[in-house]
Amino acid sequence: MLRNGLEPWHLLIVAIVVIVLFGAKKLPDTARALGKSMRILKSEAAAMKTDDGARPATVVPAEHTATTEPAAQTPAPAPAPVAQA
Repeated sequence: MLRNGLEPWHLLIVAIVVIVLFGAKKLPDTARALGKSMRILKSEAAAMKTDDGARPATVVPAEHTATTEPAAQTPAPAPAPVAQA
């Protein structure tokens, strides 16, 4: 029985159940939403693949990445006045 997998009449029953559950009016909207979700999933998967390839293969030691210029000093903010009762 399970050797043949899905037969055409199985797909027909599934289609009828989907039409009954969602109704004929909501099917185009549902299909559109499903297509949009699939496009987003594919683009995210492609972005993950390109991100993996963009990572450097070697780690640069911290001493080579530090700048030799002193950091610019910013003045500390003035303390807020305390209200007296």
